[in-house]
Amino acid sequence: MKIFSEELVEKASRELHIANLSTATIGEVLLLAQYLEKETGIPFIRMDQGSPGLPVNHYGVEAEKAALDRGVGSQYPAAAGIPELKNEALRFIKAFLNIDISARSCVPTVGSVAGSFGSFIACTHRTPGKNKVLFIDPGFPIQKSQLRIIGAEWEEFDIYNYRGIALEDKLDSILSKGDIAAIIYSNPNNPAWICLEEAELAIIGKMATKYDVIVMEDLAYFCMDFRHDMGHPFEPPYAPTVARYTDNYILMLSASKIFSYAGQRMALTCISDHLFERHFPALAERYHDAGVFGQTLIASILYMITSGCTASTQYAYAEMLRLSTEGTINFVEDTREYARRAERMKKIFTDNGFHIVYDYDVTQAVGDGFFFTIGYGDMSGGELLKELLYYGVSSISLSTTGSEQQGVRACTSRMKEELYDVMEERMKAFHEDHPKE
Repeated sequence: MKIFSEELVEKASRELHIANLSTATIGEVLLLAQYLEKETGIPFIRMDQGSPGLPVNHYGVEAEKAALDRGVGSQYPAAAGIPELKNEALRFIKAFLNIDISARSCVPTVGSVAGSFGSFIACTHRTPGKNKVLFIDPGFPIQKSQLRIIGAEWEEFDIYNYRGIALEDKLDSILSKGDIAAIIYSNPNNPAWICLEEAELAIIGKMATKYDVIVMEDLAYFCMDFRHDMGHPFEPPYAPTVARYTDNYILMLSASKIFSYAGQRMALTCISDHLFERHFPALAERYHDAGVFGQTLIASILYMITSGCTASTQYAYAEMLRLSTEGTINFVEDTREYARRAERMKKIFTDNGFHIVYDYDVTQAVGDGFFFTIGYGDMSGGELLKELLYYGVSSISLSTTGSEQQGVRACTSRMKEELYDVMEERMKAFHEDHPKE
């Protein structure tokens, strides 16, 4: 039996001006769930927005308070970032990626959203004729919205059918056209939680070097492939990265998920030293500067967007990175709770007729973590999103992420202990109301 009537959901959609529930954005689904909860007092199973669901890292909080007490709030922060954060960033990257990068190339940004926005601009302006971005989907819808703002074009493909060696021919067929400036993906992946394996990253790196394309690697869920124990600094296994296979890379490393520090909007955009120093005449002509990639990105682009990052939060991030590198903080163990939630949530769904959509990497089953994907019979993603709403479960359709598969994305971050029994009861009702042949 449905929890919310079709009439009530339709009424909410009208009042919130949601044109089509089947293709609703994360923000629209979030508003709809909040509306229905407020209207009825019935709690939703919130699987829509990927907001952290763990306590904020208290070491960061204390470091930020101390910085404010020292008076750092009275001065503008340098656009390139404070030395403390830049130096801790290079140590952290060495400790958990085993990659060497200079402090100069580690640039704080107001979340990875600002980092990707500025990087898209620099990448698509650096070489005449190279003005498109290639998305290895499924991915983060906001990044395509950023390209709409700057007027850049993009190409995309769903990696579902191009895992392993098949990825090379697919990339070659697109990059050989010569108009791709950058490739972007997340690893682990939002929304599918697939993880690109070393052989696939080697292919991406090889193709990026061959066609002079910059790889933008979004590491929002850094080291959260919990199938491997990557939480020990300076010890293998290290987190996989394309940085081992090309010099054309930008790594985006956010504090939001690994330290649950989302409210302070802090990330690092880490540019390879080789790329940071490259000179591009087109950048020099457009921005009336030296045309050096890293300096243009910092001074002529990122500074125009945010005028630097909050000084006190930079000290907080620096301290959390320092303590992680020293082994005082094990952020991987801290975030493993998401995997435990995913395992329990997946079982409830699969016990009631659902299936995991993105279920395998190349050599092993997809792990448990922050996100997972589910489908039901032959329902489209939009149909499933809408039907789940009637049973008090909010999600987003995979179609909004560039996926060609049918299903929805489920986020584990807002799941609470007292809601597992509620979820099980509702999914049993869903299964009974939607018998499968």
